[in-house]
Amino acid sequence: MAERLATAIALCRPQDDAKAGAVARRLVLDIAGICVAARREDYVLAAMAAIDQDGPCSVIGHDAKLGVEGAAFVNGTAAHGEDFDDTYEGGPVHAGAVVVPALLAAAERHALSGSDLLRGIAVGVEVMCRLCAVAPMKVHQAGFHPTAVFGVMGAVAGLGAALRLTQAQTVNAFGIAGSMASGIIEYLADGAWTKRMHPGWAAQSGYRAVRLALAGFKGPRTVFEGQHGFFHGFANTADGDFEAMLRGFGSDWIWTTIAFKPYACGTMAHPFIDCARAWRARGIDPMAIAQIECETAEGIVHRLWEPLHLKAAPPNAYAAKFSIPYAIAVAIVHDNAGLGEYLDEQVRDPLLLRIASRVRYTVDPANPYPKRFTGHLRVTLEDGSVHEHRQDFFKGGVAHPLSDADLLHKFNANCAHGAMAAPHAQQLAHGIAALFDAPVAHFPRSSAST
Repeated sequence: MAERLATAIALCRPQDDAKAGAVARRLVLDIAGICVAARREDYVLAAMAAIDQDGPCSVIGHDAKLGVEGAAFVNGTAAHGEDFDDTYEGGPVHAGAVVVPALLAAAERHALSGSDLLRGIAVGVEVMCRLCAVAPMKVHQAGFHPTAVFGVMGAVAGLGAALRLTQAQTVNAFGIAGSMASGIIEYLADGAWTKRMHPGWAAQSGYRAVRLALAGFKGPRTVFEGQHGFFHGFANTADGDFEAMLRGFGSDWIWTTIAFKPYACGTMAHPFIDCARAWRARGIDPMAIAQIECETAEGIVHRLWEPLHLKAAPPNAYAAKFSIPYAIAVAIVHDNAGLGEYLDEQVRDPLLLRIASRVRYTVDPANPYPKRFTGHLRVTLEDGSVHEHRQDFFKGGVAHPLSDADLLHKFNANCAHGAMAAPHAQQLAHGIAALFDAPVAHFPRSSAST
């Protein structure tokens, strides 16, 4: 499979797709804004402090420059740290937070053209998204984070495409990367920071695998489908739909369907947030709520619903990002679920805790997840009256995308959250708009710490 995928990558021309340039610009703009928003957060500062490596590559929102691995790690960590980054509905997987940092750093280190940068981002995101269809939901069920384990393969694919690796080099890079993939989901237990670093680790590991392959290091050609291969290790299966990696590759692009988040939390909570905001619009006192019942997908219960007592009272703001009861409560009280709604002081709000404690769920066996994300609320009041709300789509997804104006508003709000002056944010946005037309793709320096 690695050989066939490498051949398909060498032959494809994603840059010829009419949507490619616009989608790539949206993706980089979104990632850059989130990195700026997070640039002064303690986990980003810790990630930077852990890197002892100078180089030519930009750290978004900072004056410092690092080597490829260091910049890819820090930018990937910042891009995903607030859980506000792009998602692929068929996964879910957060491809931009891995592929964009890896490719931006490599572009600056290897003087890639804007067109090669576009090619690399497109191929890297495409491969990450396609890997989700091989054994749907099994990676999560095995206790791993798909963004982390698929990310290293997406980074290899994108870097291999941009740097024009030979077929043999790409095969070796995939084989090497299989031993670099990692990322368990035990962060769910207490809101620890490890999920935040998963895209950064995948981005830097993908680059290291590519450099090893370029130097002649060998990796197993059966890395994907082998008896002891990637899917055996991370999905506990060797019987996946491996053809999904290749079916229509180069003609039926799915990376252009990438979705952008309006809320700063786990994607599958978003339709529930919209339902909660719809209930709030009725103007009823939240103190009158006796119970909220939700129909949900079985595939998200272990991450966003259980253990229910912990989800109803998250230990910190990061843990709250993976709680549907909290998401419903914060939407009812604040009519939003942005960065300002996921702060430690908010998590301790007695009204939010009261509402979250009243949320229950039942599994709907007919729920279409992961192909589609849905939300449902049945609110019972103290007087016995019942209000019900349903939403069968994810706002920001392919069927209901954020407009360019919506995404620019999000970018500007994220830059303001990260204390970047409006003129610098505007300069950064303009630089990103021209990034893929440049003979050499340098990340705009307006991302400096001012």
